[in-house]
Amino acid sequence: MTITLYNTATRRKEPFEPLDPENVRMYVCGPTVYDRAHLGNARPVLVFDVLYRLLRHTYGADHVTYVRNFTDVDDKINATALARKEAGAAGSIEDLVRERSDETIAWYRGDMDALGALRPTHEPRATEYIDQMVAMIAQLVADGFAYEKDGHVLFRVRKYAKYGELSGRSVDDMIAGARVEVAPYKEDPMDFVLWKPSSDDLPGWDSPWGRGRPGWHIECSAMAYELLGDRFDIHGGGNDLQFPHHENEIAQSKCAGHGFANVWMHNEMLQVEGKKMSKSLGNFFTVRELLDQGFLGEVIRFVMLSTHYRKPMDWTAEKADRVERKLLGWWTEISRYADLGSLEDLTVSSSVTEALSNDLNTHLALSKIDEMANNEILGNERFRQLAVDLEFLGLLNADFATMTRFGFIDRKSSIDADLQLLLNTWIEKRADAKRRKEFARADYIRDALQKAGVSLKDEPNGTRWEITKDFDPSKLEALK
Repeated sequence: MTITLYNTATRRKEPFEPLDPENVRMYVCGPTVYDRAHLGNARPVLVFDVLYRLLRHTYGADHVTYVRNFTDVDDKINATALARKEAGAAGSIEDLVRERSDETIAWYRGDMDALGALRPTHEPRATEYIDQMVAMIAQLVADGFAYEKDGHVLFRVRKYAKYGELSGRSVDDMIAGARVEVAPYKEDPMDFVLWKPSSDDLPGWDSPWGRGRPGWHIECSAMAYELLGDRFDIHGGGNDLQFPHHENEIAQSKCAGHGFANVWMHNEMLQVEGKKMSKSLGNFFTVRELLDQGFLGEVIRFVMLSTHYRKPMDWTAEKADRVERKLLGWWTEISRYADLGSLEDLTVSSSVTEALSNDLNTHLALSKIDEMANNEILGNERFRQLAVDLEFLGLLNADFATMTRFGFIDRKSSIDADLQLLLNTWIEKRADAKRRKEFARADYIRDALQKAGVSLKDEPNGTRWEITKDFDPSKLEALK
């Protein structure tokens, strides 16, 4: 089966032909670890997680290398560390920066794990590759592509004739329309920083140009070269990185003599309720905030994958509610009919892999899964296949059969799956009423369930239910 991917560099879909099918290599720009990951940060993680899964399925798990970095050289990280030092925290500024980076990396990993994202093969930290960055910068200086002034080292943009091809802009257009820093140490306004000086109160490393720290762009070039070699298959990230970050990566890597990436992929941005996510609009969410509100990681993931990665994705409460209901129904049927210990004879549906092989069409893949789940001609066997397909897309975790946002689906329960589904539907309606601040409606549902012999306990991750000795299924079925 041929995988086709849209290559930003050529502006067309192309058959994917790895440089070495035994060693397929992908680099994705990771987070700057100064705070919690917001919902927009999660989109490239999930997009390229699906691609990683598809590549592993196609070429074998042992033949795919996936690198996603952590940028831990940043002014915001430094500011937090300085504030902690001024507040009396022990340790050097480097120690406190490391402490803050460790903290935020742990948050990030935990949040992305909750979204079902596989860990990359390598997760390099920029601070661990300073020597490689200095070596690449020194080569660029020696070859005339970079220059040093006042402790800064800058890349000569006009020395790279193809600068702007990725983003489709000329250098002069960029100067006219972009926010470029004009500084006395620059030969040209478009030149960008490879190395900059550090004051005594900031983290820094020794270099031929004095004590300082790397610019953002050189970090990814150096880490990609060190971990993936001179040339690799795919470079990905959000389309907000296309310029200047990826444009600058290409320029400095090519001028350093590296082949760099064959295919460039970029996901579109995320909106919330039809508007750009921003704190001023009150629609800014971190992944952790949504998880703490009770949204399952699989729900967040499903909503994200419901839109093709090259289209803007709109997170809405209505979508999340619809997805929760669908997942709950699927999980209930799997719990009822699928023996998860005997799925070795099944592989992922060809309709799913074919959809994903067409430029990661996750929307179509989910539609194919839905068609199969609703095809009664296939009988209950379809729920075994449903389990395999959902697991492949990261939508079925180890706890699916025991926990949902609204309660528990328990194979050993004294009530059957249909009644469990009905019960969870009412718990969902109660949760929705609470979100809408319709507290009288929420209390009515709670009281009615209690009269039917269902005890509810609200917890941070949802509502736990238990059947009491007074359970009366007729009262549950009659609930209006």
